[in-house]
This record gives sequence, structure tokens and C-alpha cells, in this order.
Amino acid sequence: MVTPVVVSHRIRVTAGLILGLFLAALEATVVATAMPRVIRELGGVQLYSLPFALYLLMATVSGPIWGRASDLYGRRRLYLAAVWIFLLGSALSGAARSMGMLIATRTLQGLGGGGLQTLTFTLVGELYPLRERARVQGWISGVWGLSALVGPLIGGLIVDHFSWRWVFYLNLPFGIAALLLVGRGVPERAGHEAPRIDLSGAALFTLGAGALIYGLELESPGALIVAALALILFVFVERGQELPLLPFPALRRPFAFRGFLGNLLGGMAFFGMTAYIPFFAQVARGQSATIGGLLLSPMTVGWTVSSVLAARWLPRWGPRPMARWGPLAMMGGFGLWALAWRAPLPVLALAGLIVGAGMGTVMLALLVCAQEEAPREVLGVVTAMLLFARNIGGSMGAAAMGAALGPALAAGGEALLSAFWRVPALALALATGILLIGRGVPDLPASGTPGISEPVEVGAAE
Repeated sequence: MVTPVVVSHRIRVTAGLILGLFLAALEATVVATAMPRVIRELGGVQLYSLPFALYLLMATVSGPIWGRASDLYGRRRLYLAAVWIFLLGSALSGAARSMGMLIATRTLQGLGGGGLQTLTFTLVGELYPLRERARVQGWISGVWGLSALVGPLIGGLIVDHFSWRWVFYLNLPFGIAALLLVGRGVPERAGHEAPRIDLSGAALFTLGAGALIYGLELESPGALIVAALALILFVFVERGQELPLLPFPALRRPFAFRGFLGNLLGGMAFFGMTAYIPFFAQVARGQSATIGGLLLSPMTVGWTVSSVLAARWLPRWGPRPMARWGPLAMMGGFGLWALAWRAPLPVLALAGLIVGAGMGTVMLALLVCAQEEAPREVLGVVTAMLLFARNIGGSMGAAAMGAALGPALAAGGEALLSAFWRVPALALALATGILLIGRGVPDLPASGTPGISEPVEVGAAE
């Protein structure tokens, strides 16, 4: 039984983790509102997209590296390093005097943000036993939805009433608070003595994953060839490493593998669809940008609410029904979109809400199962690879759905409207694959099942 002192420490640590993750998630959305003012002051309109793209690219690619490093060097020190890097990037971004400097400092900030995202989910997986972990992971998953909703509003208020630089400076006091809350509450646990991370593997993985995302986003065959060669070479290099960046036996475990595939397909379906909904609303249906954003919001709201509700239901019913109901809801929502894409927009918003509800439910179940199966020494990299699969799946889904639209994407108007059913139809097929994966998810394990059911005791860090 956990003592009250330990519980109070754990609550404090969890509050710090949620605060840090909220900052990292917010940076992916809040900067969009400030960028027109940034361009007006710094110039470089031709570089407009790079502060967003490089932040997200670095956060995505660095996640598995942070996860594996935490397995080798300990969660606490890596989490604190991630926060410091994120805060340094924030401070330098706020002080930027040119677009080139802003792009470089946003890349640094993305490196820290990738660590915050990965290590938050990993630490929760280590600090809480299964039945409590589901609830906490649900709240943490909801942070992403909340940031997507309030990020543009916060950014607008800061830009209108202060300077755009405060979009970055505001991270500093809250980031320091996260440091204090987490730093003294998590004991250090390193898996090996004086381990040496696989730097050659890390370099090849970064090159391959970065080129893959770049190639998918910009439809660059050259980048995709570079990605394929780098990732193939990465696999060969990893096989000869005593402590590889990605320990493939751990990732081949049944629920880690299912979780990876489920997150990959989920990212393709959900984020691939969301990439085109605002475009559909504006170019095919002739609506304003505001209406396009409102049509997208129910998917985010559905994910946020369902993550919190599923976290309350999972300890009672187990992950198996969650992993089946979630894909079924996604299939229903995508199916409604595919059949009624000419329907009034409120009908499509309802379909999006159903999709989001299903996505939040199944992603939580897959994450909890993969973490429960993973030994502590590979928990970080398993968690990171699930999040990485979801993000890379979004890039793959956007490319696949753009290809499905074909010439209609450039033609717009009635041509785009007539062809748009292909997007939710492709998403429906991907959701069917998630359902097949979800059928293999187990019920809650009995006590004594190998895994990480026993929580790490938290208290004053040594």
C-alpha cells in the first residue's frame, strides 16, 4: 500500500509532468497565431513555414532517442535535460533578431519538446500501476486536445496585448515550476553502469526519419530514397550494437508491436483526414477559414473527452473492449463522412466527433497495454516508438490521401467536392486495420504478471 507521503509526492510529480507537456504541446499551435506579427517584424516571409515544420520534425525524430537514452541513463536526468533545452530554446526564440535565428532556436526548442512528450508518458508508465496509470494517461492525452483548442486563443491574446516574444518567454516561469515539481520527486534509476548510447545509430535514425517526414510532406522522391537507404543502414548497424538505440526484440513483443501498428494506422487515418478537412471546407464547400477550423474542432474535442472517459472506464472493464469500441467508432465516423460528404456541415462535425472519440479510446488502450508488457529497462523506447509511429503515420496519411484525391486536389471546387469521399473511405479502411489489431488486446493482467505493474516509489530524489 502506498503511503500518504508517497501519494503526495506522486501527485506533485504528475502535476509537473502535465505542466511540462502542456507547454510542449502548446508550442505546436500557439506560434501559428503569432507568426504574421513575427514576419512583419523580422521579415523572411518565404521562410514562413519553417519555424513550425522544424519544431515538429525535431520533436518527432528525437522522441525515440530520448526514450532509449532514458532507459540507459535514467528518467529523471533526461527529463530535466529536456526541460532545460526546451527553456533555452524558448528564451532564444523570444530574443530572435532574424528569421534565421528563430528557425534555429525553434529547432532547439523542438529537441526539448520531443523529450518532454516522450518522457512524460514514460514516467507515468513507471510511476503508476496499471489501474491508476490508465486514468493519468487519459488526463495527459487530453492535454494535447486542450492545447489545440486554447493555443490559438492564447497566442492571439499575447500578440494583441503584448509582444509576440512573450509567446516564448511565458514558457520560462512555468517550465521552471515543472523542473521543481518533477526534479525532487523522481528517484534516479539508470539501467546500466556507464552506458554508451549508440551515436552512429542515432545519427542514421535521425537522418532516415527526418528525410522520410520531409519526403512525405513535400512529395520529394530524392528525400524518400535517402530515407530508405539511411534506415536500411540503421538496421544493419543496430544488429551489431551491444546497447542498440532500438532494441528490436523488445519492439517485437506482441503488444508493443500491436501498439506500434495501431498508432501508425491511427495516425494515418486521423491526422491524414484532419490535414484536408479545412481545405475541403474552404475550397470545396466555399466556407470561411473560421468555419473550416470549427469543422475540425469536434475531432479534437472527441479525442480529448474520450481519453478522459476511457481512462475512468478502463480499470473497470479492461483494455480489450476499449481497443474494439474505439476502432468501431472511428469506422462509424469515417463511414458517415464517406456517405454524407455533401451533407450539412453540422452532420460532418458530428461524424468528426465520433471519429475523435474512437481515436482517443483506442490509443489509450494500446499505450497502456504496451507499457504493461514492457520491462522497465526498455519502457522508454517502447513508449517513444508508439508516439513516433503516430506522428510519422500522420505524414504518411496526408501523403496517401493527397494521392487519393489526385488532380481534384489542384482543381478544387466541384471536382474536389465530388472526389472527397475517397479521403474518409481510405481512413475507414485504415480504421478497419486498427480493429483487427485491437482484437488481440488482452484483458487486465492478473496480479503477478510480468511487466511494470509495480510502481516506482517516489520521494525526494537522491
